[in-house]
Amino acid sequence: MTKASSPATPVSPTTRRCAIYTRKSTEEGLDQEFNSLDAQRESAEAYIKSQAPEGWVCSPERYDDGGFTGGNMDRPALKRLLADVEAGRIDIVITYKVDRLSRSLLDFARIMAVFDDHGVSFVSVTQQFNSVSSMGRLTLNILLSFAQFEREIISERTRDKMAATRRKGKWSGGAPVLGYDIDSGGKRLVVNEAEAERVRGIFELYLELRALLPVIRELDRRDWRSKSWTTRKGQRRGGRVFTKTRLQELLTNALYVGQVRYRGELYGGEQPALVDPETWQRVQDLLADNRRVARQSRAAHPDALLAGLVRCRPCGCAMTPARVIKRGGRRYAYYVCTAAQKRGWDTCPSKSVAAPTLERFVLQQLLEMDKVSSGSLGDARTDTEPLIKMDPDRLSAAQRMQLVRSRVERVEYDGVGGKVAITVRASDETDAQEHAGVSNDEGA
Repeated sequence: MTKASSPATPVSPTTRRCAIYTRKSTEEGLDQEFNSLDAQRESAEAYIKSQAPEGWVCSPERYDDGGFTGGNMDRPALKRLLADVEAGRIDIVITYKVDRLSRSLLDFARIMAVFDDHGVSFVSVTQQFNSVSSMGRLTLNILLSFAQFEREIISERTRDKMAATRRKGKWSGGAPVLGYDIDSGGKRLVVNEAEAERVRGIFELYLELRALLPVIRELDRRDWRSKSWTTRKGQRRGGRVFTKTRLQELLTNALYVGQVRYRGELYGGEQPALVDPETWQRVQDLLADNRRVARQSRAAHPDALLAGLVRCRPCGCAMTPARVIKRGGRRYAYYVCTAAQKRGWDTCPSKSVAAPTLERFVLQQLLEMDKVSSGSLGDARTDTEPLIKMDPDRLSAAQRMQLVRSRVERVEYDGVGGKVAITVRASDETDAQEHAGVSNDEGA
């Protein structure tokens, strides 16, 4: 009698860890209780559940990019997904559609290369294919080509619509500017009377003080800030102190004269003007003159270390390099206040300052500032030499120029007290440090 064979033991499928990636290009509707990202995830979860006999298990980690375009890879959830793929935590990536992962062929190829290197499969729920097979790859690339084509068509239509909107002088969206609010429909700019008075005041201040930095100091004293507004989500934006860049953007914004700028051309705008055309043009002419003076100063004196950086604090005007030949043919270099040059020496308390004295003083202060990076001086110091002990005379001309141009935003000289205020470059705001020790020199 033969012995009956025992039934075969069922083999458990290998567990496949599945990550769901969702994306939506805009933030519209994301605040709803059940939004587009939730719908995409629900569909993917149902698909994973149908593959449970194959060992598919849904990862609890959410990879949701709400309000991010598929045209690039600068997305926080996508970066986390790729990091987890590289760490070996994922076996399958699932999306609702291919274009949720990417709308760029080049970016998609990069993503798939990462998946392939780590043995990760890609599945689209609604398009029914798997990247493991060659046919699946072909289908994938065809679908992605159409997705990229669609994205480019949408971009072209958006650009054309914005161009037509600008040419008609209409508001085309974006952050509001000081002096205007956006109406309830989000389609027009309406005047904010309180801010409009400030805008007119800023234009008048610039015509009075004739330079950006004195205006910024006065705005700080008055505690006037840039435009502050609240987003649809209730978040506060703007309300920042003025810098040279922000102030110049305000003074050159054509909205304030009732126009709209598009690709270098000006068109009549729907919004009311806040500044009269004469004031606007005077400000533009003065800005252009100040830029021209700075360029000419640098061009005429290429070896002047602080050309275009020095301003007279009492006058608020630029101090330009100048040379005077005295007895014996010896040339003396100075930085001279342009107000003193144009209106007479008795109009300015600073008048001039000896260039070697001021330049050496600025270099010495820079070398004593902790913010100066050790690599900015090349071979002028060793790794163990304290930076504070560096002597400016040991720096070559090229090293001096590199140090100043990479660190200094402006230098203000006050001839009354012989003080120098040095503002070093920072990420956004400036860090001003005032020092005494440079004497006034009226020899020029």
